[in-house]
Amino acid sequence: MGKIRVLSDTVANKIAAGEVVERPASVVKELLENSLDAGATELRIDIESGGRHLIRVSDNGSGMLRDDALLAFERHATSKLSDVRDLLSIATLGFRGEALPSIASVSRLLLETRSAEETTGATVEIAGGKLLSCDERPGPPGTTITVRDLFYNVPARKKFLRSDQTELAHIASLATHYSLAHPGKSFQLRHGASELLDVTPVETLRERVYQVFGNQTLEELIDLDYVERELDVVEAEERTRRVFALRGFISGPHVQKLNRNSIFLFVNGRLIRDRLLMHALSSAYHNLMPPACYPFALLFLDCDCEEVDVNVHPSKTEVRFRHGSFVHDFVRDSIRDRLIAARPASGIPVSTAPQPAAGLPFSDFTQRIENQQFEPMPDPDAVPERIEDLPVFTLRNTASAEPRFDFSETANALATAHIPDTHGPLPTVDTLQSLAVLSDLRPLGQIHDSFIVAAGRDGLWIIDQHVAHERILFEQVLRQQAEGRVERQHLLMPILLDLTPGQQIEYARIAGELERAGFDSEPFGTRTIAVKAAPAGVGPGDVEKLVFEILEIAEGELPKVSVGDLRRSMAASIACRAAIKINMRLDHSKMEWLLTQLAATQCPMSCPHGRPIALRYSTRDILKSFHRI
Repeated sequence: MGKIRVLSDTVANKIAAGEVVERPASVVKELLENSLDAGATELRIDIESGGRHLIRVSDNGSGMLRDDALLAFERHATSKLSDVRDLLSIATLGFRGEALPSIASVSRLLLETRSAEETTGATVEIAGGKLLSCDERPGPPGTTITVRDLFYNVPARKKFLRSDQTELAHIASLATHYSLAHPGKSFQLRHGASELLDVTPVETLRERVYQVFGNQTLEELIDLDYVERELDVVEAEERTRRVFALRGFISGPHVQKLNRNSIFLFVNGRLIRDRLLMHALSSAYHNLMPPACYPFALLFLDCDCEEVDVNVHPSKTEVRFRHGSFVHDFVRDSIRDRLIAARPASGIPVSTAPQPAAGLPFSDFTQRIENQQFEPMPDPDAVPERIEDLPVFTLRNTASAEPRFDFSETANALATAHIPDTHGPLPTVDTLQSLAVLSDLRPLGQIHDSFIVAAGRDGLWIIDQHVAHERILFEQVLRQQAEGRVERQHLLMPILLDLTPGQQIEYARIAGELERAGFDSEPFGTRTIAVKAAPAGVGPGDVEKLVFEILEIAEGELPKVSVGDLRRSMAASIACRAAIKINMRLDHSKMEWLLTQLAATQCPMSCPHGRPIALRYSTRDILKSFHRI
């Protein structure tokens, strides 16, 4: 007897279920996508025990005919494809025909549906892939699918489920995604007796963001508006023009998350996880945010269906672009250009009285999953390790005597986390304060010779003098490198540096980039190099540290990043070493010069390592603190 055999439908469906149904959220995803494909405008999700015991998705979509209701549970049965050529232009969320039979093979499933074309509907009951009953039913048009006891017949898979709260969090995140992608539809999510999400149809994406995340998050976001770029494609000797469009919201560099959970990516309305788009997003924030941090991003990329292959993963969460390099650069440049144009400012956290619950959805989940904040990593020469090591805060007016103030209580208040305010009207587009006002600020003095205090029409500003100068020098170095006129200083005596074998390899690899950055160096013996010149502004005592720092950057980044990214990393190190330090007294003219030069930079929001440069204590926050509003 031969060893090759054809698997039964039961086994085949369970194998397919292992690919499609990973956890309860996978079931919700497949059912929601079917509802959306059916044209539903009202979607409701009911969950019990994190989806283990009950998942019910109800919609008011087109429903199914009785015969179709039975046929839907056959493998690869679908209403969305009819020819292999259709795979090249898939416009629906579902298309494989695997979801329903896969789900039904590992649960107890009840389908209730009625098409508007028929007076009565149908119910189909299946347990573990076996048909139990098929009857007629009255009821309104639409479909309700109830899934009970998920993985009841596959105990090995059931053991891999996490706690009810974790599984519910995944479902909540999924519901958030789809409600954001379809602002014109209503979504409800209930867990037992608790209502977690209830959003009604709105006209704009901005209104839906407000519904889901509230006022405070929306105030921190930058609208991408609508960015469009065209690409000429030659096919069969015919030139075709493809249009790519990007819209959505992004946060400023000061909004820093611990993980990617606040990044929402959609391609042609499809929720995806895509490395190319994630890399484009991180590249847009390069030198604006610490590498270990992530922004809030809600991005919708729309293009011709022929330009994207969605048939590369069983759960349809990954895609492949025909012109990936073009898409990557389009997304990166669009986001970067918008950040440069907006120049969002960081606000000083202000302590406020606790607010009563606003009744908006996801008060727990958006705080726990979506809105995790992160403190930026310090630069090499940041402030002392303990706050006790700092001198007493002094506000120094350069035109008069130096009054001294104890800011300890204020510092403690400013360190208190800001409680989200989800009340109030929908913010206007210009709510986000821009750093374009930097050139109009009036310097008042310094705080312990490290932070410039300045007054503006919109409030009080505090500027970190070191990172401000670092940003100025960073862009200056890049500009000089691009123009081929890097300023360098010749050393009186060459500095001899002994390299490890690994460093020697990296030095040979980036010797040309070191020359481009302003270094004049050459091998001196077996594992020694002689540095005869260094970039202008770098102190002789920092040259050795800077060279080894650049070699470390090359060793860690060169295999993974472009030459342009390496050059920016090198420029960041040079700027950090050459910038003015903390605990350095500046006269009034130097503070004015620093603010003027900072205002002229492209990205005055962050230093090249991602630390915020300026904090604003707005006039409104000042009035609220004094209980005047």
